[in-house]
Amino acid sequence: MKFLKSVAVGALAVVISLVPCFAWADEIPKEELDNNIVTEYNSADLTDPIIFDANETVAAIGTELDISARSVILMDVSTGEILYEKNSHERLAPASVTKVMGLLLTMEAIEAGQLTLDTVLSASEYACSMGGSQIWLEPGEQMSVHDLLKAAVIGSANDATVMLGEAIAGSGEGFVAMMNERASQLGLIDTNFINATGLDADGHYTSAHDVAVMSRELIKHELIKNYSTVWIDTLRNGESELVNTNKLVRFYEGCTGLKTGTTSKAGACLAATACRNGMELVAVVMGSPTSNDRFNGARKLLDYGFANWTTVKVCPQPKDLVPIKIKGGVSNVITPVSEGEKAFLLPKGKTKTIELVTELPEVLKAPIVKGQQIGVCRVLAGGEEIGTVKILAGNSVKAMTFAEAFKKLINLQFFM
Repeated sequence: MKFLKSVAVGALAVVISLVPCFAWADEIPKEELDNNIVTEYNSADLTDPIIFDANETVAAIGTELDISARSVILMDVSTGEILYEKNSHERLAPASVTKVMGLLLTMEAIEAGQLTLDTVLSASEYACSMGGSQIWLEPGEQMSVHDLLKAAVIGSANDATVMLGEAIAGSGEGFVAMMNERASQLGLIDTNFINATGLDADGHYTSAHDVAVMSRELIKHELIKNYSTVWIDTLRNGESELVNTNKLVRFYEGCTGLKTGTTSKAGACLAATACRNGMELVAVVMGSPTSNDRFNGARKLLDYGFANWTTVKVCPQPKDLVPIKIKGGVSNVITPVSEGEKAFLLPKGKTKTIELVTELPEVLKAPIVKGQQIGVCRVLAGGEEIGTVKILAGNSVKAMTFAEAFKKLINLQFFM
């Protein structure tokens, strides 16, 4: 009997060794749901296309979208404007969409020089104990930040995510504290993280609105797109295969990311980003009953946005930024400059009605500090103001003092 048991265990080990080193499930077996061992796709589902309804028309502005989800939102990345929402502030379990915040902190750490893509990290026992979606790191195994990002973004690996967090914050618990602090800085009032992985836990929640805000911040880092737009990749010199858990990367035009998530408590969730014709959108779908529902829901939201809105970038015209006279200054004039291009979101068809009205004073009193706002450019669409662009001082002008006046008089006499 002991011999048969040993043979069975050995056979199981052989089978497991033949499986690529990623975890499975979107259609999750019930026993895995009960034990909260959750992953992002199954092996038979890796390359199957999303089933979209080819006859479905894109909804017009104001239409209620038929999306199978508890909560959804569509947000413009450049302006933060909300284009569509339903129950967007409901606090829900986010599953692996949680990793959006962890990845944001990782991008910021790289940008700050705390980590580089070539930094090699060593796996702790704690990181290797996560379960769920993973790349089966062994304690002490070394891997670069670049490869860990591939694992976390493409394969939604919990062990890789925690390994990155430990490098940034010193511990898994410290990283979760940083995630909550960053959420507070972003003004996210519907968010509380208990872990960095998204595995179900009491008190671990966020909302579609908050996920959209953190996703908007993350996708601004161009580096993340080097990972979030990849469909298939490998680790460990090709020994471990990674397939992106976000099917939109392969099946939706312009998709730039971003993160899927699935647990028994959360259902199927997705934060999806896409860019077309210079306009980038983020669609968040939470609490869908199936994986296909979340992808269809995100597609409907993104189609709705791209079909009905466009982004226009404007700034004051150089001909309108005329020099301004300075009273009581060491210089007689100052040159105004624009704060730069500013993006405005408009319903399609309104772009031809844009007008720019520049307002500048005829005279300014010194002192003037470079970068100080001295005027405004009002942006109108269809005769209504939709926003403003600041006009700033292009240089500083000191106030004329007695000493400055005397010095100027002496110089004038000397050169006469």
